[in-house]
Amino acid sequence: MKSAAPPPLSALRAFEAFARHGGMTAAATELCVTHGAVSRQVAALQDHLGVFLVAGPRHRLTLTPAGAELAARLSGAFATITDAVEAARLDDRREIEISCLGTFALKWLIPRLPGFMALHPEIRVKVSESYAAVDFARGRLDGAIRIFNPGQEAKRQEITPFLPQYQGPVGAPAVTPPGMTFEALGRLPRLHASTFRESWAVWSELVGVPLPPAPQEREFQHNNSMVEAAAAGMGAAIAPWAFVAPDIMAGRLVAPFGFAERPSKFVFLRPEGRTDASVDAFRDWLVAEGSISPGPPIPSTGPAG
Repeated sequence: MKSAAPPPLSALRAFEAFARHGGMTAAATELCVTHGAVSRQVAALQDHLGVFLVAGPRHRLTLTPAGAELAARLSGAFATITDAVEAARLDDRREIEISCLGTFALKWLIPRLPGFMALHPEIRVKVSESYAAVDFARGRLDGAIRIFNPGQEAKRQEITPFLPQYQGPVGAPAVTPPGMTFEALGRLPRLHASTFRESWAVWSELVGVPLPPAPQEREFQHNNSMVEAAAAGMGAAIAPWAFVAPDIMAGRLVAPFGFAERPSKFVFLRPEGRTDASVDAFRDWLVAEGSISPGPPIPSTGPAG
């Protein structure tokens, strides 16, 4: 028989963590309790509600339809509670945390942040670097900056494109001088980041010219390291204009074939349905900055010149 009294908050929290992680062990780690404690809390919640929330063998439990619906509602409810607690802790200044691609943060976002701070001195912006898929239910994030392809969706997230993406080969002036041939480019070591290993193949398809086999490939964990390696003369890299614009302008890098526009764009993500005037202000500022951010001054000439 169902109880009219609400279930214990600890049981709801344990179940929500289990549903979000898809396992008792990960949920126990987050909550700093034992695997058995989470299991008992989930079992107690089922007894209290008189509804099966999970099904299957103990080591491969899955959510029932009722469990999936409850978990989705609980994630939103706990996010609201977190927002309320954080708001109570703050003074008249609001801090928002924005997850951002590391190289984009370094080369594009942070140099422009003083402008946002001047417009909104009451809002503090904390930038955390990440390339991972965004899950607002798992972390205390207010927004995120990522690269999305046309038609790409994110469940329960509001997507706002704000900056086009241009891409092209870059290197040190002595390695990739203006006027170099495509054949000469093909003989250089190819640099790429582990976060986007297919960069050369994507650019080759974008400009419509097949690449010869790479004489040598050098991989770096992140785009920032790859860009620095290119500036140091270690080879050529395919990089977004937003990642290398300051180095192109300073003469540390050159782009012998210019930059071609990709269909993908830089987008701002935020939790769908979560109202926050500070996040609104940051999103609107990003859109405005994107609209006035200069594109590459070097048009894409194509590998054939």
